[in-house]
Amino acid sequence: MGLPQVAATDSNARPDLIQQCQPGPSIRQLDLPPERATMSRFLKLADSQRAHITSLRIAIVLLALINAGLGVGWWSAPKQMTVHVPPDLRSGSTRLWWDIPPQSVYTFGLYIFQQMNRWPVDGEQDYQANITRLDAYITPSCKHYLQSDFELRRSSGELRKRVRGVYEIPGRGYGDSPEIRTVTNSIDDWTVTLDITADEYYGGQLVKRALARYPLHVVRMDVDPETNPFGLAWDCYNGAPQRIEGNVEAPATPSKGVFK
Repeated sequence: MGLPQVAATDSNARPDLIQQCQPGPSIRQLDLPPERATMSRFLKLADSQRAHITSLRIAIVLLALINAGLGVGWWSAPKQMTVHVPPDLRSGSTRLWWDIPPQSVYTFGLYIFQQMNRWPVDGEQDYQANITRLDAYITPSCKHYLQSDFELRRSSGELRKRVRGVYEIPGRGYGDSPEIRTVTNSIDDWTVTLDITADEYYGGQLVKRALARYPLHVVRMDVDPETNPFGLAWDCYNGAPQRIEGNVEAPATPSKGVFK
């Protein structure tokens, strides 16, 4: 019997034909043992889960940062908001939260004016104490003006042992002529006109009574609600005070306000 002839390998065979005859990765995968193939799939699944967990951690960190920012904003927001409501309660009222009615501005101006100039015992002591006590209700420029006025009055002997009281001239309050008592200059400042009677006492005796018109300048200054819930400040005067001619009867009981 003749032996089968084996073709000799041609050293000049084409390389691409040789590469096609070699087994590929998919074919080699079949040659792997079952345990190794299972381990390969497990590692791929573990890598996929690890990447998913990493993305979830990044999302959690981002949510935590957003919540922290919201918490800071909530904490820094004002806990109280002042809304000025007109004193006329016969009917309902719809108001913008930032709008301040003229009645409230007039009441604020009169109240601070009286308190600043309330000298119940000794003007030399009470005037300076009022400037310090009402610091949150006056502007820095007005405080400087009042301090200079205090020094001038003290040097001229107008404060020592002096007691003063003020009250509105009857028939010249806000309800009698509201259109001239509070004039709106802008959304943030007003002119409040006070017609005031001032009684001055020395040693228990009435030594002076003067009637004057004071054009107070009131501005919006909502910078410290803890010390100034009104959101307004007295900015001294919008003009020189004017003397009013006439006589006015004093009230039965002394007023707690004192004029400047």
